Amino acid sequence: MVIGIGVDLCEIDRLSRALQRDEGRFEARVFTPAERAYCRKHAQPGQHFAARFAAKEAVIKALGAPEGLRWHEMEVLNSTEGKPELKLSGATHLLAARLGIRCFHVSLSHTAGFAIAMVVAEDVLPTAGA
Repeated sequence: MVIGIGVDLCEIDRLSRALQRDEGRFEARVFTPAERAYCRKHAQPGQHFAARFAAKEAVIKALGAPEGLRWHEMEVLNSTEGKPELKLSGATHLLAARLGIRCFHVSLSHTAGFAIAMVVAEDVLPTAGA
C-alpha cells in the first residue's frame, strides 16, 4: 500500500548559483560525501545536484513534511545499474519505520533548465525483478 508520495521541481541554475555562492558550505550541508562525489564526476554537476535536491524535498513531502529532518539523513545513491535509490538514516529512518514504510521508489529526471524527482513510499518490500 502507498503511504506517501512526494514530487519536487528544482531550477538547475538557481541551485548551481547556491552551490557557488558560499564556498561549498551549502553543498556540504545538504549533500553527503558520496552524493557530492557522484555529482562532481559529471560534466554538468548542477543537473545531478538539482535532481538529488529535488529527491530530498520529495522525500520530506512523502513523509508528511515533519520538522526536524536533516539533509544528510536522506541520501540518493545509484545502484550498479544506475537506478536511483534512497538510503535513510537517523531520525528520518526512524520516522519512516514508525510510519510503516519499508520501501521507497525514486525517479529522477532533468532537462537543461529543471530537475524533477518523484518519491513513492510503500509499506511492502518490492518483489524480485520489480
